[in-house]
Amino acid sequence: MSNIGNFAPPENHLLAVLPAEVYERLAPHLKRVSLTNYQSIYDVDEPVSYVYFPHDSLISLVNSMEDGSTIEVSLVGREGMAGILAILGGTTKSHRAYVQIPGQAMRMSAVTLKAEFDRGGPLQSILLRYCQALFSQAAQAIACNRFHSTEQRLARWLLLVRDCVQSDTFLLTQEFIGEMLGVPRSSVTVAAGNLSQAGIIHYARGQVTILDGEALETCSCECYNAIRSEFAHLLGTL
Repeated sequence: MSNIGNFAPPENHLLAVLPAEVYERLAPHLKRVSLTNYQSIYDVDEPVSYVYFPHDSLISLVNSMEDGSTIEVSLVGREGMAGILAILGGTTKSHRAYVQIPGQAMRMSAVTLKAEFDRGGPLQSILLRYCQALFSQAAQAIACNRFHSTEQRLARWLLLVRDCVQSDTFLLTQEFIGEMLGVPRSSVTVAAGNLSQAGIIHYARGQVTILDGEALETCSCECYNAIRSEFAHLLGTL
């Protein structure tokens, strides 16, 4: 999308694909914010007050068990929006969302977005397609976690992170990666070590750098391309 009136072109894909007249209605209600590491976006059984459209930040939707173990349900980067349940009429949720990689995002009142959604038209169509893409991502992750090795799952996850933030370098600890994949830190250490020794990634002091994206795709399972294809089909992204 080119410049619209006095508004800068959006850096988030969902906002960028909106028709000009819809974006012009929303733009005055959008506030650029800086998201910090581990910042809570919303928690379990809490209403969604704001929705977030990331630029270069990354938000994880995470489920937690009674024993404290966690696993990631979906990733939200510049291709999407955190707080999608707000437009579907739900007031509570069984998962929480927090910032995994800090950066910039646009924030909007959930009430304002819901009002625009209820008008029908392009925004409603785009957000419903995004819901379908998120559901597909979560369903594919379930299958991946059941059938594929830790190394394959790590490769798939790193590729998705790269696509979401549009960068080959990001800060992530092995403990945090283990929580997202639902595996022990020791398993992440072994898998990351194998990828490092092969010259595919570089990992040091919590910083991951993808050195060879094509090789990383080869190490991944079919789940990465399945998720990427679904987002491209529904939204023209990822």
